[in-house]
Amino acid sequence: MFTTSVTSEIESSYAWIRLAIAVLLSTIGGVGMWSVIVALPAVQAAFGVTRAEASLPYTFAMIGFGLGGVFIGRLVDRFGIVWPIVGATIVLGLGYIVASRAPNLWFFAVAHGALIGVGSAATFAPLIADISQWFTRHRGIAVAICACGNYIAGASWPPVVQHYITTVGWRETHFGIGIFCIVAMLPLALALRRTSPLQTQTGADDNAAGTQTKLGLSPNALQGVLALAGVGCCVAMSMPQVHIVAYCGDLGYGVSRGAQMLSLMLGFGIVSRIGSGWIADRLGGLATLFLGSALQCVALLLYLGFHGLSSLYVISALFGLFQGGIVPCYAIIVREYLPANEAGTRVGIAMMATLAGMALGGWLSGEIFDLTGSYYAAFGNGVLWNVLNASIVLWLLLRRRSLRLGYLMTARVSARNS
Repeated sequence: MFTTSVTSEIESSYAWIRLAIAVLLSTIGGVGMWSVIVALPAVQAAFGVTRAEASLPYTFAMIGFGLGGVFIGRLVDRFGIVWPIVGATIVLGLGYIVASRAPNLWFFAVAHGALIGVGSAATFAPLIADISQWFTRHRGIAVAICACGNYIAGASWPPVVQHYITTVGWRETHFGIGIFCIVAMLPLALALRRTSPLQTQTGADDNAAGTQTKLGLSPNALQGVLALAGVGCCVAMSMPQVHIVAYCGDLGYGVSRGAQMLSLMLGFGIVSRIGSGWIADRLGGLATLFLGSALQCVALLLYLGFHGLSSLYVISALFGLFQGGIVPCYAIIVREYLPANEAGTRVGIAMMATLAGMALGGWLSGEIFDLTGSYYAAFGNGVLWNVLNASIVLWLLLRRRSLRLGYLMTARVSARNS
Protein backbone atom coordinates (compact mmCIF):
# COMPACT_ATOMS: atom_id res chain seq x y z
CA MET A 1 0.00 0.00 0.00
CA PHE A 2 2.81 2.39 0.95
CA THR A 3 4.78 1.66 -2.25
CA THR A 4 1.66 2.15 -4.39
CA SER A 5 0.98 5.51 -2.70
CA VAL A 6 4.54 6.68 -3.30
CA THR A 7 4.50 5.52 -6.91
CA SER A 8 1.25 7.38 -7.58
CA GLU A 9 2.93 10.66 -6.58
CA ILE A 10 5.61 10.28 -9.26
CA GLU A 11 4.78 12.01 -12.57
CA SER A 12 1.46 13.12 -10.99
CA SER A 13 -0.41 16.38 -11.57
CA TYR A 14 0.94 17.63 -8.26
CA ALA A 15 4.49 16.85 -9.42
CA TRP A 16 4.04 19.23 -12.35
CA ILE A 17 2.49 21.90 -10.10
CA ARG A 18 5.43 21.51 -7.74
CA LEU A 19 7.75 21.93 -10.73
CA ALA A 20 6.03 25.22 -11.61
CA ILE A 21 6.48 26.49 -8.03
CA ALA A 22 10.13 25.46 -8.10
CA VAL A 23 10.68 27.38 -11.35
CA LEU A 24 9.10 30.51 -9.85
CA LEU A 25 11.25 30.23 -6.73
CA SER A 26 14.34 29.74 -8.86
CA THR A 27 13.44 32.74 -11.03
CA ILE A 28 13.13 35.08 -8.06
CA GLY A 29 16.02 33.68 -6.01
CA GLY A 30 18.24 33.49 -9.09
CA VAL A 31 18.77 37.25 -8.87
CA GLY A 32 21.71 36.47 -6.60
CA MET A 33 23.64 35.08 -9.54
CA TRP A 34 22.97 37.86 -12.04
CA SER A 35 22.54 41.25 -10.34
CA VAL A 36 26.23 41.54 -9.53
CA ILE A 37 27.11 41.23 -13.25
CA VAL A 38 24.93 44.21 -14.16
CA ALA A 39 26.18 46.21 -11.18
CA LEU A 40 29.86 45.57 -12.03
CA PRO A 41 30.53 48.89 -13.88
CA ALA A 42 28.69 50.95 -11.25
CA VAL A 43 30.47 49.21 -8.38
CA GLN A 44 33.84 49.63 -10.10
CA ALA A 45 33.22 53.35 -10.47
CA ALA A 46 31.83 53.77 -6.94
CA PHE A 47 34.80 52.13 -5.22
CA GLY A 48 37.49 53.19 -7.72
CA VAL A 49 38.92 49.72 -8.32
CA THR A 50 40.25 47.71 -11.28
CA ARG A 51 38.13 45.46 -13.47
CA ALA A 52 39.59 42.34 -11.84
CA GLU A 53 38.85 43.71 -8.36
CA ALA A 54 35.33 44.66 -9.39
CA SER A 55 34.83 41.05 -10.52
CA LEU A 56 35.57 39.73 -7.02
CA PRO A 57 31.98 40.11 -5.70
CA TYR A 58 30.85 37.82 -8.50
CA THR A 59 33.60 35.34 -7.63
CA PHE A 60 32.63 35.43 -3.95
CA ALA A 61 28.96 35.01 -4.84
CA MET A 62 29.73 31.94 -6.94
CA ILE A 63 31.82 30.42 -4.15
CA GLY A 64 28.99 31.00 -1.70
CA PHE A 65 26.51 29.67 -4.25
CA GLY A 66 28.54 26.50 -4.74
CA LEU A 67 29.28 25.76 -1.09
CA GLY A 68 25.76 26.74 -0.11
CA GLY A 69 24.33 24.30 -2.65
CA VAL A 70 26.21 21.38 -1.08
CA PHE A 71 25.36 22.39 2.50
CA ILE A 72 21.68 22.99 1.75
CA GLY A 73 21.59 19.81 -0.36
CA ARG A 74 22.63 17.82 2.72
CA LEU A 75 19.86 19.47 4.70
CA VAL A 76 17.35 18.61 1.96
CA ASP A 77 18.46 14.94 1.99
CA ARG A 78 17.78 14.83 5.74
CA PHE A 79 14.87 17.19 6.37
CA GLY A 80 13.16 17.92 3.05
CA ILE A 81 13.11 21.09 0.99
CA VAL A 82 10.81 23.51 2.85
CA TRP A 83 12.76 24.76 5.88
CA PRO A 84 16.10 24.99 4.07
CA ILE A 85 14.38 27.17 1.45
CA VAL A 86 12.76 29.35 4.15
CA GLY A 87 16.08 29.90 5.91
CA ALA A 88 17.92 30.59 2.67
CA THR A 89 15.28 33.14 1.62
CA ILE A 90 15.83 35.15 4.79
CA VAL A 91 19.60 34.97 4.31
CA LEU A 92 19.27 36.12 0.68
CA GLY A 93 17.09 39.11 1.54
CA LEU A 94 19.36 40.17 4.40
CA GLY A 95 22.37 39.81 2.09
CA TYR A 96 21.02 42.39 -0.34
CA ILE A 97 20.11 44.77 2.47
CA VAL A 98 23.61 44.46 3.96
CA ALA A 99 25.27 44.86 0.53
CA SER A 100 23.34 48.08 -0.05
CA ARG A 101 25.16 49.61 2.93
CA ALA A 102 28.66 48.37 1.99
CA PRO A 103 31.35 50.98 2.78
CA ASN A 104 33.96 49.36 0.53
CA LEU A 105 34.43 46.68 -2.12
CA TRP A 106 35.53 43.95 0.30
CA PHE A 107 32.45 44.40 2.47
CA PHE A 108 30.31 44.27 -0.67
CA ALA A 109 32.11 41.12 -1.87
CA VAL A 110 31.78 39.32 1.48
CA ALA A 111 28.06 40.11 1.60
CA HIS A 112 27.71 38.47 -1.81
CA GLY A 113 29.70 35.41 -0.80
CA ALA A 114 28.47 34.72 2.72
CA LEU A 115 24.82 35.82 2.34
CA ILE A 116 23.61 36.42 -1.21
CA GLY A 117 25.44 33.48 -2.78
CA VAL A 118 24.48 31.05 -0.02
CA GLY A 119 20.86 32.21 0.06
CA SER A 120 20.46 32.08 -3.70
CA ALA A 121 22.02 28.59 -3.82
CA ALA A 122 18.91 27.02 -2.30
CA THR A 123 16.92 27.91 -5.42
CA PHE A 124 19.15 25.97 -7.80
CA ALA A 125 20.81 22.61 -7.02
CA PRO A 126 18.62 21.71 -3.99
CA LEU A 127 15.43 22.44 -5.94
CA ILE A 128 16.71 20.44 -8.92
CA ALA A 129 17.56 17.50 -6.65
CA ASP A 130 14.13 17.69 -5.01
CA ILE A 131 12.22 17.83 -8.30
CA SER A 132 14.22 14.89 -9.69
CA GLN A 133 12.60 12.72 -6.99
CA TRP A 134 9.15 13.41 -8.44
CA PHE A 135 9.85 12.19 -11.99
CA THR A 136 11.26 9.06 -13.65
CA ARG A 137 10.23 8.80 -17.31
CA HIS A 138 10.32 12.58 -17.81
CA ARG A 139 13.17 13.28 -15.41
CA GLY A 140 15.39 14.90 -18.05
CA ILE A 141 12.81 17.44 -19.16
CA ALA A 142 11.67 18.07 -15.55
CA VAL A 143 15.23 18.76 -14.37
CA ALA A 144 15.82 20.99 -17.40
CA ILE A 145 12.64 22.97 -16.81
CA CYS A 146 13.52 23.41 -13.13
CA ALA A 147 16.99 24.64 -14.12
CA CYS A 148 15.35 27.13 -16.49
CA GLY A 149 14.33 29.22 -13.50
CA ASN A 150 17.94 30.28 -13.13
CA TYR A 151 18.04 31.43 -16.75
CA ILE A 152 14.62 33.06 -16.62
CA ALA A 153 16.14 35.03 -13.76
CA GLY A 154 19.08 35.87 -16.00
CA ALA A 155 16.78 36.96 -18.82
CA SER A 156 14.43 39.05 -16.68
CA TRP A 157 16.49 40.51 -13.84
CA PRO A 158 19.35 42.30 -15.71
CA PRO A 159 17.16 44.91 -17.50
CA VAL A 160 15.25 45.54 -14.26
CA VAL A 161 18.43 45.88 -12.21
CA GLN A 162 20.06 48.09 -14.86
CA HIS A 163 16.97 50.35 -14.96
CA TYR A 164 16.96 50.91 -11.23
CA ILE A 165 20.72 51.33 -10.99
CA THR A 166 20.43 54.08 -13.60
CA THR A 167 17.44 55.78 -12.01
CA VAL A 168 17.90 55.39 -8.22
CA GLY A 169 21.45 54.03 -7.81
CA TRP A 170 22.94 50.64 -7.02
CA ARG A 171 22.53 50.91 -3.24
CA GLU A 172 18.78 51.54 -3.32
CA THR A 173 18.42 48.84 -5.98
CA HIS A 174 20.06 46.22 -3.77
CA PHE A 175 17.93 47.21 -0.78
CA GLY A 176 14.74 46.87 -2.83
CA ILE A 177 15.77 43.45 -4.17
CA GLY A 178 16.29 42.18 -0.63
CA ILE A 179 12.82 43.21 0.53
CA PHE A 180 11.16 41.82 -2.60
CA CYS A 181 12.84 38.40 -2.25
CA ILE A 182 11.69 37.94 1.34
CA VAL A 183 8.09 38.99 0.62
CA ALA A 184 7.73 36.97 -2.59
CA MET A 185 9.63 33.77 -1.80
CA LEU A 186 8.47 32.81 1.69
CA PRO A 187 4.87 31.94 0.66
CA LEU A 188 6.16 29.90 -2.29
CA ALA A 189 8.55 27.95 -0.07
CA LEU A 190 5.73 26.99 2.29
CA ALA A 191 3.76 25.63 -0.68
CA LEU A 192 6.33 22.79 -0.99
CA ARG A 193 5.43 21.15 2.32
CA ARG A 194 4.44 17.77 0.84
CA THR A 195 7.21 15.19 1.34
CA SER A 196 9.03 14.01 -1.78
CA PRO A 197 8.37 10.41 -2.91
CA LEU A 198 10.79 8.03 -1.23
CA GLN A 199 13.27 6.14 -3.37
CA THR A 200 13.53 2.48 -2.40
CA GLN A 201 16.85 1.11 -1.25
CA THR A 202 16.78 -1.24 -4.25
CA GLY A 203 16.64 1.71 -6.62
CA ALA A 204 19.55 3.35 -4.87
CA ASP A 205 21.57 0.15 -5.01
CA ASP A 206 20.76 -0.26 -8.68
CA ASN A 207 22.04 3.22 -9.42
CA ALA A 208 25.23 2.60 -7.49
CA ALA A 209 25.78 -0.73 -9.24
CA GLY A 210 25.08 0.94 -12.56
CA THR A 211 28.05 3.20 -11.98
CA GLN A 212 30.32 0.17 -11.90
CA THR A 213 28.83 -1.63 -14.89
CA LYS A 214 28.27 1.32 -17.21
CA LEU A 215 31.38 3.42 -16.59
CA GLY A 216 33.67 1.22 -14.52
CA LEU A 217 34.21 3.96 -11.94
CA SER A 218 33.32 4.16 -8.27
CA PRO A 219 30.70 6.77 -7.32
CA ASN A 220 33.29 9.08 -5.79
CA ALA A 221 35.65 8.71 -8.75
CA LEU A 222 32.86 9.56 -11.18
CA GLN A 223 31.90 12.52 -8.99
CA GLY A 224 35.47 13.78 -9.20
CA VAL A 225 35.65 13.41 -12.97
CA LEU A 226 32.35 15.25 -13.36
CA ALA A 227 33.61 18.01 -11.08
CA LEU A 228 36.69 18.57 -13.25
CA ALA A 229 34.53 18.62 -16.36
CA GLY A 230 32.18 21.09 -14.68
CA VAL A 231 35.01 23.48 -13.87
CA GLY A 232 36.26 23.35 -17.46
CA CYS A 233 32.96 24.06 -19.16
CA CYS A 234 32.03 26.88 -16.81
CA VAL A 235 35.35 28.72 -16.94
CA ALA A 236 34.64 28.88 -20.66
CA MET A 237 30.98 29.78 -20.12
CA SER A 238 31.76 32.61 -17.70
CA MET A 239 33.65 34.79 -20.19
CA PRO A 240 30.58 35.99 -22.13
CA GLN A 241 28.15 35.70 -19.23
CA VAL A 242 30.17 37.66 -16.68
CA HIS A 243 31.85 40.21 -18.93
CA ILE A 244 29.47 40.86 -21.82
CA VAL A 245 28.13 44.04 -20.15
CA ALA A 246 31.61 45.44 -19.53
CA TYR A 247 32.79 44.21 -22.96
CA CYS A 248 30.09 46.20 -24.74
CA GLY A 249 30.97 49.24 -22.66
CA ASP A 250 34.63 48.95 -23.70
CA LEU A 251 33.66 48.63 -27.37
CA GLY A 252 31.68 51.86 -27.12
CA TYR A 253 28.22 50.29 -27.44
CA GLY A 254 27.21 51.11 -23.86
CA VAL A 255 26.48 48.92 -20.85
CA SER A 256 22.74 48.90 -21.57
CA ARG A 257 23.46 47.08 -24.84
CA GLY A 258 25.49 44.55 -22.88
CA ALA A 259 22.61 44.02 -20.45
CA GLN A 260 20.30 43.41 -23.42
CA MET A 261 22.74 40.86 -24.85
CA LEU A 262 22.94 39.10 -21.50
CA SER A 263 19.16 38.88 -21.37
CA LEU A 264 19.07 37.62 -24.98
CA MET A 265 21.78 35.06 -24.20
CA LEU A 266 19.95 33.71 -21.19
CA GLY A 267 16.57 33.84 -22.89
CA PHE A 268 17.85 31.53 -25.62
CA GLY A 269 19.47 29.51 -22.84
CA ILE A 270 15.96 28.71 -21.60
CA VAL A 271 15.11 27.22 -25.00
CA SER A 272 18.37 25.28 -24.89
CA ARG A 273 17.68 23.87 -21.43
CA ILE A 274 14.26 22.56 -22.37
CA GLY A 275 15.57 21.14 -25.63
CA SER A 276 18.51 19.52 -23.88
CA GLY A 277 16.18 17.92 -21.35
CA TRP A 278 14.16 16.44 -24.19
CA ILE A 279 17.35 15.14 -25.83
CA ALA A 280 18.67 13.75 -22.52
CA ASP A 281 15.49 11.69 -22.03
CA ARG A 282 16.38 9.99 -25.34
CA LEU A 283 20.19 9.98 -25.56
CA GLY A 284 21.20 10.24 -21.91
CA GLY A 285 23.02 12.96 -20.00
CA LEU A 286 26.57 12.24 -21.21
CA ALA A 287 25.82 12.45 -24.94
CA THR A 288 23.76 15.60 -24.41
CA LEU A 289 26.57 17.18 -22.39
CA PHE A 290 29.11 16.48 -25.12
CA LEU A 291 26.84 18.04 -27.76
CA GLY A 292 26.39 21.19 -25.69
CA SER A 293 30.11 21.46 -24.96
CA ALA A 294 31.09 21.17 -28.64
CA LEU A 295 28.56 23.83 -29.68
CA GLN A 296 29.62 26.18 -26.89
CA CYS A 297 33.18 26.03 -28.21
CA VAL A 298 31.90 27.06 -31.65
CA ALA A 299 30.19 30.12 -30.17
CA LEU A 300 33.33 31.17 -28.28
CA LEU A 301 35.31 31.00 -31.51
CA LEU A 302 32.70 33.26 -33.15
CA TYR A 303 33.25 35.88 -30.43
CA LEU A 304 36.93 35.90 -31.42
CA GLY A 305 36.10 36.68 -35.04
CA PHE A 306 33.28 39.21 -34.86
CA HIS A 307 32.97 42.45 -32.87
CA GLY A 308 30.20 44.45 -34.56
CA LEU A 309 27.06 45.34 -32.61
CA SER A 310 24.70 43.26 -34.74
CA SER A 311 27.15 40.36 -34.79
CA LEU A 312 27.42 40.39 -31.00
CA TYR A 313 23.64 40.23 -30.64
CA VAL A 314 23.51 37.21 -32.97
CA ILE A 315 26.48 35.44 -31.35
CA SER A 316 25.09 36.07 -27.87
CA ALA A 317 21.82 34.44 -28.92
CA LEU A 318 23.74 31.48 -30.38
CA PHE A 319 25.89 31.19 -27.27
CA GLY A 320 22.78 30.96 -25.12
CA LEU A 321 21.20 28.44 -27.46
CA PHE A 322 24.33 26.28 -27.48
CA GLN A 323 25.35 26.31 -23.81
CA GLY A 324 22.08 26.64 -21.92
CA GLY A 325 21.56 22.91 -21.46
CA ILE A 326 25.07 22.09 -20.27
CA VAL A 327 24.76 22.60 -16.50
CA PRO A 328 21.49 20.63 -16.03
CA CYS A 329 23.17 17.67 -17.75
CA TYR A 330 25.41 17.19 -14.71
CA ALA A 331 22.34 16.77 -12.49
CA ILE A 332 20.87 14.30 -14.99
CA ILE A 333 24.13 12.32 -15.10
CA VAL A 334 24.23 12.21 -11.30
CA ARG A 335 20.71 10.80 -11.20
CA GLU A 336 21.55 8.30 -13.97
CA TYR A 337 24.69 6.88 -12.38
CA LEU A 338 24.82 7.76 -8.66
CA PRO A 339 22.72 6.71 -5.62
CA ALA A 340 19.26 8.28 -5.45
CA ASN A 341 19.32 8.68 -1.66
CA GLU A 342 22.35 10.98 -2.01
CA ALA A 343 20.82 13.13 -4.75
CA GLY A 344 20.74 16.41 -2.82
CA THR A 345 24.38 16.20 -1.77
CA ARG A 346 25.78 14.84 -5.04
CA VAL A 347 23.83 17.21 -7.29
CA GLY A 348 25.01 20.00 -5.00
CA ILE A 349 28.64 18.91 -5.43
CA ALA A 350 28.25 18.74 -9.21
CA MET A 351 26.69 22.21 -9.29
CA MET A 352 29.40 23.52 -6.93
CA ALA A 353 32.04 22.44 -9.44
CA THR A 354 30.30 24.31 -12.26
CA LEU A 355 29.97 27.38 -10.08
CA ALA A 356 33.64 27.12 -9.09
CA GLY A 357 34.35 27.25 -12.80
CA MET A 358 32.14 30.33 -13.18
CA ALA A 359 33.86 31.98 -10.22
CA LEU A 360 37.35 31.17 -11.50
CA GLY A 361 36.48 32.16 -15.04
CA GLY A 362 34.84 35.44 -14.00
CA TRP A 363 37.92 36.52 -12.08
CA LEU A 364 40.42 35.08 -14.58
CA SER A 365 38.83 36.88 -17.53
CA GLY A 366 39.03 40.17 -15.64
CA GLU A 367 42.67 39.49 -14.76
CA ILE A 368 43.52 38.70 -18.39
CA PHE A 369 41.76 41.92 -19.45
CA ASP A 370 43.82 43.95 -16.96
CA LEU A 371 47.04 42.35 -18.25
CA THR A 372 46.32 42.65 -21.99
CA GLY A 373 43.93 45.60 -22.24
CA SER A 374 41.32 43.60 -24.18
CA TYR A 375 39.08 40.54 -23.95
CA TYR A 376 40.57 38.78 -26.99
CA ALA A 377 42.95 36.60 -24.94
CA ALA A 378 40.19 35.96 -22.39
CA PHE A 379 37.98 34.45 -25.10
CA GLY A 380 40.93 32.30 -26.20
CA ASN A 381 41.39 31.15 -22.61
CA GLY A 382 37.74 30.11 -22.60
CA VAL A 383 38.22 28.00 -25.72
CA LEU A 384 41.08 26.06 -24.09
CA TRP A 385 39.03 25.27 -20.98
CA ASN A 386 36.15 24.21 -23.21
CA VAL A 387 38.40 21.73 -25.01
CA LEU A 388 39.34 20.25 -21.62
CA ASN A 389 35.66 19.73 -20.79
CA ALA A 390 34.80 18.16 -24.14
CA SER A 391 37.78 15.82 -23.88
CA ILE A 392 36.69 14.54 -20.45
CA VAL A 393 33.10 13.93 -21.57
CA LEU A 394 34.27 12.22 -24.75
CA TRP A 395 36.51 9.95 -22.64
CA LEU A 396 33.53 8.95 -20.49
CA LEU A 397 31.44 8.22 -23.58
CA LEU A 398 34.17 6.11 -25.16
CA ARG A 399 34.78 4.33 -21.85
CA ARG A 400 31.10 3.45 -21.57
CA ARG A 401 31.03 2.21 -25.15
CA SER A 402 34.16 0.11 -24.63
CA LEU A 403 32.79 -1.45 -21.45
CA ARG A 404 29.49 -2.22 -23.13
CA LEU A 405 31.29 -3.96 -25.99
CA GLY A 406 33.41 -5.88 -23.50
CA TYR A 407 30.37 -7.08 -21.57
CA LEU A 408 28.64 -8.04 -24.80
CA MET A 409 31.63 -10.08 -25.98
CA THR A 410 31.93 -11.77 -22.58
CA ALA A 411 28.23 -12.65 -22.63
CA ARG A 412 28.51 -14.14 -26.12
CA VAL A 413 31.55 -16.23 -25.17
CA SER A 414 29.77 -17.45 -22.03
CA ALA A 415 26.67 -18.35 -24.01
CA ARG A 416 28.76 -20.22 -26.61
CA ASN A 417 30.66 -22.17 -23.96
CA SER A 418 27.48 -23.12 -22.13
